[in-house]
Amino acid sequence: MSKFAVILEKSRNGYGAYVPDLPGCVAVADTLAQAKHLIRESIELHLEGMREDGDRIPTPTTVAEMIDVPTV
Repeated sequence: MSKFAVILEKSRNGYGAYVPDLPGCVAVADTLAQAKHLIRESIELHLEGMREDGDRIPTPTTVAEMIDVPTV
């Protein structure tokens, strides 16, 4: 089992999600909960397709972290 970093972004119309270590692995949804659910499914399908094509599954290398900075 691997853990892939997922970036979740709020837009005007809902949420978008993508996986930096899996180019093309994306999801869009109306709610954050839906985006999380859909990106998990997207990752699973993306990896399944890579296996079927004989592609190497990349080792996750992206790290996401929240950094506190003062705002004025």
